[in-house]
Amino acid sequence: MSTFVHLIADYGPADPAFSEVVHRLTAADPTMTVQSTEVKPFSTVATGFWIAQLGVHNPTFDDLLLYSNTAPRTTESTPERADTGGALCYLELDNGVPVVAVDAGYNLSFIADHATTFREIELPADTGQFRSRDVFPRRVAEIANGNHSSLGAERSLDDVPAPPESVVCHVDGYGNVKTSIRHSAFTPESDTVTVELNGESCEAVVRDAVSNVPEGSLAIVPGSAGGDDPYQELFLRGGSAASTFGTPGLGEALSIRAEQA
Repeated sequence: MSTFVHLIADYGPADPAFSEVVHRLTAADPTMTVQSTEVKPFSTVATGFWIAQLGVHNPTFDDLLLYSNTAPRTTESTPERADTGGALCYLELDNGVPVVAVDAGYNLSFIADHATTFREIELPADTGQFRSRDVFPRRVAEIANGNHSSLGAERSLDDVPAPPESVVCHVDGYGNVKTSIRHSAFTPESDTVTVELNGESCEAVVRDAVSNVPEGSLAIVPGSAGGDDPYQELFLRGGSAASTFGTPGLGEALSIRAEQA
């Protein structure tokens, strides 16, 4: 059986940890194809955002499994819940896509409404210091090949925190700032707004597409992520919106208010 595992993790830029995990997955299943997506260290917001984008808002295909290993071990990086790395869990989405991910912070927040199954994965009593390398890949390979014998207790989706309402989720290579603000929830009272982010306050125009943004203008537009109800995005025609706001961190809150007439 050939499986396609998409790995989403925060190991760091060009970290050999990605190579080690890919090797472990391939050793467990030589037919497996692994694709990696890197997120910023400790960012469960970015992790959750990309699990949803790849698992819910992109086309599905046979033998796809999403595997995420962002497992911060500090209370500062796991909002609302302190943990020591979080439990490895199995979810099945309503479109049939299986997800194996660490339940920490906002990792599962963007897919909770789409999950039909949520169970903890049983691990050896002593996982060691490097469980993401030494233990997790074996479980992922087993599940990807239809062996669900490691699935343990059911967990409640009610315990998963809701996605943050107005934060930075991702900054792409062009400096576009993808937010957690849904287009359906964005109802500005004017075509010009003030955006406050990362200690900066900037005027932005409101447009329905990037093609309608004039050269040199900062705009807030429906972005490329989020499916039928896309997330709003800060976009600077001919430049970097992220640089305009001093390169904000992931998870950082932003506020938007209409300009007074």
